[in-house]
Amino acid sequence: MDSESTLAITVEFTGGLEMLFSDERKHKLVVPTKDDKGNAVNIGWLVHHLVEDVMKDSRKEMFVLDGHVVCLHGSRPGILVLINDADWELEGEASYALQPNDNILFVSTLHGG
Repeated sequence: MDSESTLAITVEFTGGLEMLFSDERKHKLVVPTKDDKGNAVNIGWLVHHLVEDVMKDSRKEMFVLDGHVVCLHGSRPGILVLINDADWELEGEASYALQPNDNILFVSTLHGG
């Protein structure tokens, strides 16, 4: 893939989510600019990519529920998503089109006690 057809982004996991991703907090990824249908890749595409191609842990339900991030306003509370340090709700949530050098942070808000 050439640089015009790819995007370099950083994806981070905290609050325990890193254990689902080989105990690595920060992942530098190069992803295509377009999905299989020719649309700009977005956070929804990224979540699918993370689950299918990056996550090694079998407990996918700890990150997604029915194919969507288990977020604060989803089916159950659990994960805060920040796009370049801004709440993803301000950026369009799963429909946010990824941009070069984006930093996507997934923070678990579930804590045992």
